[in-house]
Amino acid sequence: MYLQALQKLCLTALLLPGLSWAGQVYVSNEKDDTVSVIDLDSLEVVDTWQVGDRPRGIILSKDQKYLYICASESDTIQILDRATGQIVGELPSGEDPEQFILHPNGDWLYAANEDDALLTVIDIPGRKVITQIDVGLEPEGVGISPDGNTLIVTSETSNMAHWIDTRTNENIHNSLVDARPRDAKFTADGKQLWVSAEIGGTVSVFDANSREEIKKIHFAPKGVHADKVQPVGIRLTENGKYAFVALGPSNHVAIVDQQTLEVLDYLLVGRRVWQITMTPDEKMLFTTNGVSGDVSVIDVDRLKVIKSIKVGRFPWGVAIADE
Repeated sequence: MYLQALQKLCLTALLLPGLSWAGQVYVSNEKDDTVSVIDLDSLEVVDTWQVGDRPRGIILSKDQKYLYICASESDTIQILDRATGQIVGELPSGEDPEQFILHPNGDWLYAANEDDALLTVIDIPGRKVITQIDVGLEPEGVGISPDGNTLIVTSETSNMAHWIDTRTNENIHNSLVDARPRDAKFTADGKQLWVSAEIGGTVSVFDANSREEIKKIHFAPKGVHADKVQPVGIRLTENGKYAFVALGPSNHVAIVDQQTLEVLDYLLVGRRVWQITMTPDEKMLFTTNGVSGDVSVIDVDRLKVIKSIKVGRFPWGVAIADE
């Protein structure tokens, strides 16, 4: 037993030279109604927690003590204590919450309600709904600017990105994008907004001040039919160097130069790559691969996939705690 543990430790050290974290990765498995817990040091699943029906969006509280989980078919957002793995409360979310995002102040949560064409604004300390905002049909992706003043909601059927002023909770602008927009991310400096379009096969990059489109990025992994290229999750490095885009059933992650907006390369990962996130030091990227039921680990410095970790059925969302 000791020898096996030592061999595993040595293998991890070889795979990840010079890299070490104290933390965990949390993956929502929408078909199993569970969350898989991956240890960042060993890159192994160390626990599995039972949660509500069809968990999808998953994020951490500002103090990292809790996980917030969109239990879509339970019509609620669950609060899970990381220390115990137990559900300790719920937040009112409206029907069928799919994705959400936390305001930088840590007190407000914004949840997209796919069935009701609404965005629900939630006060976390009071566990109450502040307001609901009308948006387009089938809202899903939610993104927020670094200063917390501008919120983006993507509507899959309306093919729009809606710009919400968080100070007034009003929809102030609508931007047309390609078919079935999924994710929305601001660059670290807040100057650009990136929006993925799953069926359109593109990512639109907007100037955040003028709200005008700067460029539409197209993807063409070698040997993959165009209808399989379906951009979903986006992750932008804070140093402004790379953007990573999950390309769905193409089974690839695209690497994009944030400065030139040109595609640099593609990495082959698991089947139907959906969401992606990164360690706080931006050394490792994790992807959820729904059909293959695993998580791919990418070394960002080497731009290389180094490991596949088996989790539950249809992993969807992913969040990382660094402590």
